[in-house]
Amino acid sequence: MAVLPGAGPADWFELRRDGEAIEFHAATKVLELFRGETEAYRVSLSDRPPSVYVIMRPSDDKDTPPEVLLVTASPYEAQDYCDTGEELVEKVIMPDALIAWVSKFIEEHHEDEVFVKRKRRPQDIDLSEEGIGDGRIVQHSDVYRTPASIRRERLN
Repeated sequence: MAVLPGAGPADWFELRRDGEAIEFHAATKVLELFRGETEAYRVSLSDRPPSVYVIMRPSDDKDTPPEVLLVTASPYEAQDYCDTGEELVEKVIMPDALIAWVSKFIEEHHEDEVFVKRKRRPQDIDLSEEGIGDGRIVQHSDVYRTPASIRRERLN
């Protein structure tokens, strides 16, 4: 399987035949890149070799080839499709021209996320819990008892 940048429209067009092996141009899909996904694209480029993912949906008819849904440079999006189990996900080596294009996109649009540690608000510290839990649930005993209080009850 390969990616053909700049290819014309196709729908399972036969490119070449060698004995029983047939090579097809399955589909022409636009590879869209999104500013919010640059971290995922960086992961894809760091993969050896850098790859894109072709997402296909198998046909119910065994004689009909699968439908090519999309091509993505995001391994995270590809993983989401793998998780459903309904689509086929093929990892395909990214051509050099595509590597350069994705790299330039990342260079122009990537912004590192600053880690912000949450701070505990003063009113959340040492909250006391009144009663024996949720008043809507009938309890035959105190659900907050300590083991020592249970032992004292048994001795009495």
